[in-house]
Amino acid sequence: MSSSFRAPPIPSSGEIDLVVLFQAIWKQKKLVMAATAGAGLIAAIYAFLTPPQYEVSSVLRPAAINELDALNRSEIYALPPGDALVRVGASLESYDTRLGFFRSNQKLFKAFEQPGRTLEQSFEEFNRNSIELSLPDPKKANSLSAYIKLEMSYPKGVDGVAILNGFIDYAIATEREQIAADLDVIVKNRLNELKGKIDAARSSYEVDKEARIASLRETDSLRRAQLQDELKALRAQLKTGRTDRVAQLNEAIGIAKSLGIRKPSTPSALGESDRNGSSSVMRTEINNQQIPLYFMGVEALEAERNALMQRKSDDFTEGRIAQIARELQLLQSNREIEVLNRRENEDLFLAGVQPVRAEVARLRNLSIDMSRLKLVTIDKQALEPLRPVKPQKALIILLGLVLGGFVGAFIAVVRHLVKTRQPQPQSVMLSVQPGSPTMVGSDTGLNRPQ
Repeated sequence: MSSSFRAPPIPSSGEIDLVVLFQAIWKQKKLVMAATAGAGLIAAIYAFLTPPQYEVSSVLRPAAINELDALNRSEIYALPPGDALVRVGASLESYDTRLGFFRSNQKLFKAFEQPGRTLEQSFEEFNRNSIELSLPDPKKANSLSAYIKLEMSYPKGVDGVAILNGFIDYAIATEREQIAADLDVIVKNRLNELKGKIDAARSSYEVDKEARIASLRETDSLRRAQLQDELKALRAQLKTGRTDRVAQLNEAIGIAKSLGIRKPSTPSALGESDRNGSSSVMRTEINNQQIPLYFMGVEALEAERNALMQRKSDDFTEGRIAQIARELQLLQSNREIEVLNRRENEDLFLAGVQPVRAEVARLRNLSIDMSRLKLVTIDKQALEPLRPVKPQKALIILLGLVLGGFVGAFIAVVRHLVKTRQPQPQSVMLSVQPGSPTMVGSDTGLNRPQ
C-alpha cells in the first residue's frame, strides 16, 4: 500500500490579498468591536467630563456722521467716525483699559481668581486666553465697511455676556472721558492763547497811550518854549523901538528948539512966518514928502517923549503879544491828555481784538454734552449662547469610535500577519511499500531509513 500527501503552497513574499485581510479582520470582529467600543467610551468620558466652553461675540461699526456733528462743529476738535472707531478699538485692545475694567468689576471675575495668585496674575490669565479682537482684512474687497469684532470664550459659571457688553461700554466710556478731557485741555489752552493776545493788545495800547501822551506833552512844551521865546523877542524889539523913538524925539526937540518951533508946523508955514510976522491966512499944503519930525513942535515932541519914558510895558503896542498870551493860556492844560487819562474801560479802545473777544465768548459758551456723544455703533451685542462651543460631544464620540475602529482593525491585521509568517513544511511525500522500510522525505530530498 502506498499513499502520498502534498502541503498547500505558501504565497510569495510581499503580496497582500485585501480579501484575505478583510476576512481576517472579520474573523476578529469581536476584537475590532471591543477596540471601537473602548475608544468610544474613552471619548464619551472625555466629552462629558471636560468643562464646557461658551463663546459670545460683539461687532462695532462707525457711528453716523450726525452723532459727532456737535464735536466737529466746535472747530477745535475734529473726530471723523472712522477715527472714533479706531480710538475705541485701541481702547478695547489696551492692557490698561482691560485691567481697569477687571478691577472695577471683580465680582464678574470670581471664576478666574485662584488662591495664591495676585489680582494682576488672575487678570493676566483672563486677558491672554479670553478676549480676542479682530479687524477686517484689508486685502479682502468684500468688506463693505470698517468694523471691530470682539470674541470671548469662557467656562461655565462665568457671565460672559455681562463681561463682554460691560467691557465694551467701559471702553467707550473711558474713551469718551478721554475725549472730554482732551477737549477741556484744548479749550483752556485756546483761551489762554486768546487771553495772551488780548494782554498783548492791552500792553500795546498802554505803550501807544503813554507814547501819545508823551508826544503831546513834548509838543506842548516845544510850542510853549517857542511862544515864550517869541514873546521875549517881541518885548525886546518893542523896548528897543521905544528907546530909538525917544532918541529920535530928543533930536527932533533940539532941532525944533533951535528953529523956534513950539507948535506943530509945516515947511511952507515956517517960511511964511519968517517973511510976514503974522498972518491970519490958513493954508493947505499938499506934499508927497515926509515932513521932518521936528516940525511937530517942541511941545508935542516933549509930550510924546515924556509919555514914552513913563511907559512900563510895550505889550499893548503889538497885537501878536496878545495872540501869544492866548496860545500860552491854551497850552497850560492839554485836553486830549486829560481825556486819555480819564478813560475808565480802556479795553474798548484796543485795536484788532474784536474777533479775539468773539472767539473767547464762543469758547466759554461752548456746550457739548459728552454723555450723549456716540463714538461707535454697536451693530451686534453679545447674547447668551444656546449651547457651548467646546467640547463638541457628538464629534468627539464619533472621532473616538472611528479611531477605535481603525485601531482594532490594525491590531487584527497585525495578528493575522504574525500568524501567516510562522514557518511551515513546504512539502511531504510518503511512500509505503509492503515489507519495505518506511522512508521519510525531508527538505534535503534524502531518504533515510526509519
